[in-house]
Amino acid sequence: MQEYWELYMKNLEGHPASIQFNAGISMDIEKNRDIFPTVGFVKVMLKEPNDKGLLSEQEAPEISYLEDKLEAAMLKFRIGKYVGRVITQGSATFIFYLQFTYNWQDFLEYALDEFQHYEIESGYQDDSEWNYYQNLLFPTAVEWQIIQNHKVCDALKQQGDALHQKRAIEHRIFFSDFDQKDAFLQRVEPEGFAYMEDIVHEEGFEGVKIYRQDKPHYYEIDEVTLYLIDTAAKFGAQYDGWETSLVRI
Repeated sequence: MQEYWELYMKNLEGHPASIQFNAGISMDIEKNRDIFPTVGFVKVMLKEPNDKGLLSEQEAPEISYLEDKLEAAMLKFRIGKYVGRVITQGSATFIFYLQFTYNWQDFLEYALDEFQHYEIESGYQDDSEWNYYQNLLFPTAVEWQIIQNHKVCDALKQQGDALHQKRAIEHRIFFSDFDQKDAFLQRVEPEGFAYMEDIVHEEGFEGVKIYRQDKPHYYEIDEVTLYLIDTAAKFGAQYDGWETSLVRI
């Protein structure tokens, strides 16, 4: 399995949730289903969650240490792979996919020996389709775009960008039916988006590049891209990201 981790926020049952998961596993998911058909979990009730039910700064070091012990124990007993973590409603749930379960209890006792002061639940069940990974941990198309948005924002910020200053932000849209292009442009132009040029994806899909004056700040660019994702879908099109120029403070 490749190790490539992502962290993002989502809404679970009406509550904010912090999701961290190994995205690299998705590249070999068919193979992994056969080797690791059982999902296991360790749910730890937080002692000092913040007001949103998420991990507080005070408790973060100990939960991080507990996570490290779980991952090290999983490697020691060679029963499976650690694939992700969900923190929501005052708890942290660590998720594993297991090849064997005969020494699950030995794994727990070894990993959690130092954490008897926590209330902890654990268990495992069949999940040969990897539903927990695909439907709980793995982001939707919208959530994935937000992850990419924030990576671009982080990169701009690291270069000294003033993210609150408006500038032209270019967006790429690709169509399954290019005849929908004009109808799409007519829909977004009243919202301030202007046509730049036609473009072609490396896989052959035709599309357009549009732009608008906006701030590339985290939540503001999220709002812009979510609008374009939703609007593009109405015309059988797919949003393919954005780019902009650097504006230093």
